Amino acid sequence: MALFRFVHAADIHLDSPLRGLSGQEGEDARRIQKATREAFENLVTQSIEETVDFLILSGDLYDGDWKDYQTGLFFVAQMGRLSSKNIPVFLVYGNHDAASQMTRSLMLPPNVNLFGTRHAQTFKLLDLSVALHGMSFRQRDVTDNLVPGFPDPVPDMFNIGVLHTGLGGLGGHLNYAPCSREELIAKGYDYWALGHVHQGQVINRNPHIVFPGNLQGRHIRETGPKGACLVTVNEGAVTDIGFLPVDVVRWEVISVNVNPEDDFSDLIDHIREAILRVSEEMDGRLLACRIVISGKTKLHFQIESSRETLLAESRSSALSLGASVAWVERVVVQTEPWGIGLDEKEDSSFMDLAQILDKAHEDPELLRMMESEMGELIQTLPFDLRIDNEDPALKSAIDRQYGDFLPPVIRFLLSYVRNQEPKS
Repeated sequence: MALFRFVHAADIHLDSPLRGLSGQEGEDARRIQKATREAFENLVTQSIEETVDFLILSGDLYDGDWKDYQTGLFFVAQMGRLSSKNIPVFLVYGNHDAASQMTRSLMLPPNVNLFGTRHAQTFKLLDLSVALHGMSFRQRDVTDNLVPGFPDPVPDMFNIGVLHTGLGGLGGHLNYAPCSREELIAKGYDYWALGHVHQGQVINRNPHIVFPGNLQGRHIRETGPKGACLVTVNEGAVTDIGFLPVDVVRWEVISVNVNPEDDFSDLIDHIREAILRVSEEMDGRLLACRIVISGKTKLHFQIESSRETLLAESRSSALSLGASVAWVERVVVQTEPWGIGLDEKEDSSFMDLAQILDKAHEDPELLRMMESEMGELIQTLPFDLRIDNEDPALKSAIDRQYGDFLPPVIRFLLSYVRNQEPKS
């Protein structure tokens, strides 16, 4: 068998909006809006520069039905770039771009080979002795195991299976096209090009079972470098799996520790220094970050009651580093009080209030009132917000766990009361 190389990518989600970056303006806003397109364009560019023999796209090329034809036209244009370099593409559709999800379509360029939805089919590259087997999703919720329907490996060829699958619900993803690692190994293929799981990982070696991860992180739960796998095969065996980073916006969680005696300006300096340090590792990408503040500090109550100000100051610190350097998505406070120094009278009053509020989550009448007042309000929230949110208080309210809803609200209330200046 000849020496050859291919790129394996998945979960491109073309034109999917990045979440958590509302309020961004100017050039950064354009980069964010076009991030998935630019990442895909980078993928095509690097595939050409690496002179690969073919490209595999293992599902969720699109994020759902097109709003108009521009998404499809962009894809065709990128495929045209590959076609001009004689690079074929092998594509399956997954749950987000299943046949039943799409109401618009365009003729695919001749270098794009789309696996059908009725049954698994095989494409062969005879000059490379490669056989690719795959099957697209007909509808979004594929609950059947597709692997038994894949054909036997072609003798004397390097066999690749192309499949969009949850592989048993790996990483918390919905278990579409369920199957197991053992079933994939038993099939006898040399490489399984999987998609659907957004965290890149090699599940098995010899045979190789690989998730490349998604091409562009879209929110804070998709941190770190994103891209595709560059696979080298020599004499019928995988000899190397390299990583091609193609993302243009990179998500990171930045930890900032506040010292006991720091004042507020010190804290802002710590945040700015942390953002600068991480942004220098981005290689020109826009850093989208969440700041997590921790430590025992005299600022605890001030921080708790000044979250809006703290977020604005953090974003200002990021913007002061220059255009398209960094953006702060959210500030999470995990500090603890230190050296409060209240006088005896204030301490007694404050502690009395704290003890009263601390018992609130055990008050059945209060919980019933919250169920009555908040239950109906929660049902009016948009569906996407109800199923995908990260605010612990809101999540508790949505889940009707009002006992869990109260503590963060109480902590904020106590911090607000404690941080008020005495009235003259």
